[in-house]
Amino acid sequence: MTTTPAHSKPEPAPADDQEGLALHTVHRQRPGSSYTSQQDQLAQEVPIALEYNGISHATVLATPCDLEDFAFGFSYTEGVIRSARDIYDVELTRRDKGIVIELTIASACLNQLKLRRRSLAGRTGCGLCGLESLDEVQRSLPPLNERPAFLNAEAVAAATSALRELQPLHLQTGATHAAGWANIQGRILAVREDVGRHNALDKLIGHLIRQDHDTSDGFAVISSRASFEMVQKAAAAGISAVVAVSAPTTYAVQMADELNVLLAGFARETGFTVYAHPEFLIPYVS
Repeated sequence: MTTTPAHSKPEPAPADDQEGLALHTVHRQRPGSSYTSQQDQLAQEVPIALEYNGISHATVLATPCDLEDFAFGFSYTEGVIRSARDIYDVELTRRDKGIVIELTIASACLNQLKLRRRSLAGRTGCGLCGLESLDEVQRSLPPLNERPAFLNAEAVAAATSALRELQPLHLQTGATHAAGWANIQGRILAVREDVGRHNALDKLIGHLIRQDHDTSDGFAVISSRASFEMVQKAAAAGISAVVAVSAPTTYAVQMADELNVLLAGFARETGFTVYAHPEFLIPYVS
């Protein structure tokens, strides 16, 4: 099992050195001219199966990079494990139809696994495929501790502005989402990408818990809309502020209200909109 070191300034890697990319011949057509053939970069999307102590648990469609981070983050936000220490080993096995992540977890977590077990047939961007009842949709999570205003509006703007240039897969393919972790000053310290927005956030959370980061000392910036499950995953990881570049849903706002998560959307260079817990935000000084 390998550990990804924390990096204070993520840098886009050259395409040839990146996981998650594949070359494909495309035909470009422009008005008034014949098409041209050339090589293009595509974001990979493959089935990823997770097995815990030999038990098949879930299959999702994801980008095959940072998969150990994904395994830790998914396991944590789904309530299978209580901390990174509950995972003893991770092995990745490539098969003809995809990749299997085989995890060895603490025996005490097996009951949690049975309670949260899903037979998922994952679809990109969908976090609910395979649930058998409405009762399984929302996890029972305690609200995060209320806190005085801790997040500066300038920090939100700085992190939002910086995120786009720290998405090498998206810059080359246009097909991935990103989740970034920023400190209170708005400096992005880590970014994870995936074709699925939930997967990107799980990868980021997996990185954070593996490095034993204090998740209350910063905020998450996501390149997608804010669904309820994005808020739920953040709250499960102790993240008390989520900033999205697109809109939130009603369920996301409701969950953010209930779990004491500051939720902002439409975060652009021109500003952003706070949908839940504006009292946690230090506004711009006029």
